[in-house]
Amino acid sequence: MVTVMRTTFRRASGPTLLAMVICASVACSRTPSPSAADAATPPAATAPAAPVIGIDLAGLDKTVQPGNDFEQYANGGWRNATEIPADRSSTGMFLKVFEKAEQRTAELVRNAAASNPAAGSDERRIADYYAAFMDEAAIEQAGLAPVQAEIDRANAIADKTALAKELGAGLRADVDPLNATDYDTDRLFGLFVSQGLDDPSRNTAYLLQGGLGMPNRDYYLSGEKAMADIRDKYKAYIAALLTQAGIDGADAKARAIYALEEKIARAHASVVETSDVHNARAWSREDFARKAPGLDWEAYFAAAGLGEQASITAWQPGAITGLSALVASQPLQAWKDWMVFHALDRSASLLPKAYADLSFGFHGTTLYGIPQQRERSKRALGAVGNALGDAVGKIYVAKYFPASSRDQVQQMVSNLLAEFPARIDALDWMDPATKEKAKATVTSMKVSVGYPETWRDYSQLEIRPDDALGNAQRAELAEYRHQLAKLGQAPDRGEWWMTPQTVNAVNLPLQNALNFPAAILEAPFFDPNADAAANYGAIGAVIGHEIVHGFDNLGADFDADGRLFNWWTKEDLAHFDAAGKELAEQYSAYEPLPGLHINGQQTLGENIADLAGLEVAYQAYRKSLGGAEAPVIEGLTGDQRFFLAFAQAWRGKMRDAALRSQVVGGVHAPGRYRAMTVRNIDAWYDAWGAQEGQAMYLAPQDRIRIW
Repeated sequence: MVTVMRTTFRRASGPTLLAMVICASVACSRTPSPSAADAATPPAATAPAAPVIGIDLAGLDKTVQPGNDFEQYANGGWRNATEIPADRSSTGMFLKVFEKAEQRTAELVRNAAASNPAAGSDERRIADYYAAFMDEAAIEQAGLAPVQAEIDRANAIADKTALAKELGAGLRADVDPLNATDYDTDRLFGLFVSQGLDDPSRNTAYLLQGGLGMPNRDYYLSGEKAMADIRDKYKAYIAALLTQAGIDGADAKARAIYALEEKIARAHASVVETSDVHNARAWSREDFARKAPGLDWEAYFAAAGLGEQASITAWQPGAITGLSALVASQPLQAWKDWMVFHALDRSASLLPKAYADLSFGFHGTTLYGIPQQRERSKRALGAVGNALGDAVGKIYVAKYFPASSRDQVQQMVSNLLAEFPARIDALDWMDPATKEKAKATVTSMKVSVGYPETWRDYSQLEIRPDDALGNAQRAELAEYRHQLAKLGQAPDRGEWWMTPQTVNAVNLPLQNALNFPAAILEAPFFDPNADAAANYGAIGAVIGHEIVHGFDNLGADFDADGRLFNWWTKEDLAHFDAAGKELAEQYSAYEPLPGLHINGQQTLGENIADLAGLEVAYQAYRKSLGGAEAPVIEGLTGDQRFFLAFAQAWRGKMRDAALRSQVVGGVHAPGRYRAMTVRNIDAWYDAWGAQEGQAMYLAPQDRIRIW
């Protein structure tokens, strides 16, 4: 994936959490601070200028040499003049494009409300969902009533079998473990439905670890002082939320809840372990009872609607075993209190203001450093998109995504895909049989641009204009039932896991498919009137990135049908792994915050996709010129503009708390370091004249090449 968002794989519209962790502003530990003596000296160019450049020239920092810090050269002027909005954890290029999509969505929602749409129509659902979210008076008047039934059910649990039933009834659709950064739901487990790892002919259920209120296990277990401070604030937040709800003994209950979550965290698989598909195991229901004793699995699966499934894949089998054991070993009251807290926590944004403020204070300010909550109307837009993503998306693309743009991007995709067979054939380390398998993956990729072929049907989803939390709960349940309905069915390779108004892109290894939503196909990523260098350097590199995910350290485990299958020779795989290790070591040397290094293995798949995707985009750009040289525009050659467009696509500033969250739990390196990919590309050296002795320079033999 290009970005990192918690809500993406619930068919969310990206607006809810977009740009939270996509950009960064901290310096690379291997790059010295620029000085006035570092005057930029790019190679001279004399060809005549062309009119449209597609590059932000005012955002450059010409006090630094490109070879010393290319990202600073490309973005330093912009960064010096830019402040992070008070209601954001970061800002950057993705936020700029997101804000355009958000403004358009706001217009569509307003129009839906103003047109007095017919009862039962999607437009009516959109208008009513938005109206309910905005009706603060009704929310205040309702108090805890919308969540009281869930609290009462938790408090009424009398034994561990009843606990298993309530946990199962609460199971909901979770993120795709192959494409997400935050793999953890606050429910004990999450469900993902897609084709089987070994049998691509039918959909199966995947059970994922969960149970945490903080982003991932490291927040509970890290010895860093910053993490310890966050833990203290989380404990205080638990107690404050319980106190606000009038629950007796809130402080003692908060301590017990946190102690339980810490044990849950210790049972969890790490991000690196979770990203390794080979750890997953298909278990029969009997296997769950035998391999993960402690939870009454029959009661759990029956309540979850999974009682008829002969096999369910445990994505993190060790964690599932550990969590099940905790159900048996930990006091029933602790589990009941944990369920009450999470019922309040996940609902807080749609409860009275006191609850919403407490929630934002921790989840927004403490975790991501955001000082000010977004205005309610914008939060409402995100909520509508999250619940009714395709309903909004359908009218979004009808108004804002012309067929001409779709055609132009599809041509770019075709151009990039066409580069792969020749690149694969040119690999001197790969066996011919392996090459044929790799090329088959490329030729069979299903690429969808702009929007899905089939839209989601919301006709059975009840939306009321006076029930904000109820609407969210029913939408979440409807999504879960939609996923359950796919079980045992033939997979739909055209299924989208994003909405058209999401500023993102994704490779789906199990479907061998790519999705490029309409909202990311906007300037400055893509401008139908811009110079080709800018388009190929920005959206072209994004397209290349997603294609390469089919061949990164995860995608390379799947064949052309999306089946988990080793199509590599032993020697080829050893070479591939060795190159990946070198790239991981390069990124592990980067230090976004003092003492906090990027985990190169954790981010390896995204770094491989950035590297090879950029190379392929460059080759496709050069081929698009038809053998001619690109015009010089504003003194910049076509190659220079290409690499500037790439670096500016990753420009950003990020609050330290959000940056820490991304580095600790993310599979993407911060944007600043993604822009550093250029130091491995020979053409970048030719374009910008980087020389030995400059901070970014790598000798030719030290530049990492994978595909």
